[in-house]
Amino acid sequence: MLALQGDYREHTLVVRSLGHEAVLVRLPEHLDDLDAIVLPGGESTTMGKLADRFGLLEPLRERIREGLPTLGTCAGMVLLAGSTTEGFEQPLLGVLDVVVRRNAFGPQVESFESRIEVDGLDAPMTAVFIRAPWIEKTGDGVEVLAEIGGHPVVIRQGSIVATSFHPELTGDGRLHQMMLEEA
Repeated sequence: MLALQGDYREHTLVVRSLGHEAVLVRLPEHLDDLDAIVLPGGESTTMGKLADRFGLLEPLRERIREGLPTLGTCAGMVLLAGSTTEGFEQPLLGVLDVVVRRNAFGPQVESFESRIEVDGLDAPMTAVFIRAPWIEKTGDGVEVLAEIGGHPVVIRQGSIVATSFHPELTGDGRLHQMMLEEA
């Protein structure tokens, strides 16, 4: 778990419920010996700035590019992105060939839940959208696994799975399991 900010505690509970150990990553040396990593929801700019301050950006970018199975949810998806549609600078890992629109579904008061079909899952899942981004543009090699209103909200690129929503809030561990199966 990238444990700098956001809802990493909830992700930790899901990963443990699937029978795996959860390691909290706050420093570059915490990346050693990881089999997979979760980048949680929270505030992407804050997470990026903290990752930069603690020297995690480049080592994390390198591990993900080397194939470390990764799940990024909401702000974690933004942090993984190549770029955003907004005009201000924020630290991004640039490992996901997508352009993300931050807060695309509206402010926090417009948060919502939706049942969605995700390619590769055996049944629909409940998706919790809180100030959620969507993917504005995908590059080659990005597989769209679910959409809402024509906007990708679950994608896969290599060993990276990313969502616009918070699967950890419903206790549904299927997307975590998808990522862990890559490990």
